Amino acid sequence: MKYLCPKCKTSTKFYELKDKRIKCSRCCIRISPNKSKFKIETKISRLVISEFVLEHSTEVILSRVKISKNKLLKFLTLLRIVMTKDVPKVFSGIVEVDETYLGGKWINKRKYVKMRSKSKRGRGTSKQPVFGILCRSGQVWAELIEKVEAKDLQPRIEKQVEKGSTVCSDTWRGYTGIAAKGYVHRLVNHGKHEYSDRKGNHINGLEGFWGYLKRKMTAKGGIRKSRLHLYLGEYVWRYNHKLLSLKEQENILNKLISDHIWSGK
Repeated sequence: MKYLCPKCKTSTKFYELKDKRIKCSRCCIRISPNKSKFKIETKISRLVISEFVLEHSTEVILSRVKISKNKLLKFLTLLRIVMTKDVPKVFSGIVEVDETYLGGKWINKRKYVKMRSKSKRGRGTSKQPVFGILCRSGQVWAELIEKVEAKDLQPRIEKQVEKGSTVCSDTWRGYTGIAAKGYVHRLVNHGKHEYSDRKGNHINGLEGFWGYLKRKMTAKGGIRKSRLHLYLGEYVWRYNHKLLSLKEQENILNKLISDHIWSGK
């Protein structure tokens, strides 16, 4: 089992001490590895990350990398966990806010689901609501929420958007009063088929991200609700890093994994 030293970033050789800690052979730092994480060789993890960045399926990765299916699935879950935690900093300037719903097409629902609830589009549907914020610089933030009322949306805006910023939204009641909390609020009325006021106020960028997210989710062929937040975090991360080369994305993920293993969190 090989780890990269978190301090000197060069050594992969360690000595085991009597107190169960390990000591780096180069910088002599003493570390207590996170025992709750399963072990995977650095070489294997880098190969898996390389395939994962290319969005290859589990079957393709298994055919190219010497790793068991069980260990691969655990590592892919760990990858999505660290991607979910790698969130953008607080946004400022002009931002777009909006909600959408995830849950697949009604025609593809199981019979017992159709019997239990009625089909409805938009707000009031039984699908999972998602709230998103997009900064005009191209970064996006998104989170699963329970409802789409003001008490659900506005605290998240206050947490993720700097006061004084311009917030663009539709006319949904959940955004009413956001101007009183220190923001410049600009509206577009989708009910009247208004998608821009021709002054730069719109939420078309975030609508574009929703389209990207739903296409990716559909390609997965069905995701359990308990794992939905992991896939949401993955595609938010991919969208935010889309301008980076594949190698740069791999390097970031390798660092995130390394930091997570050594942090013990």
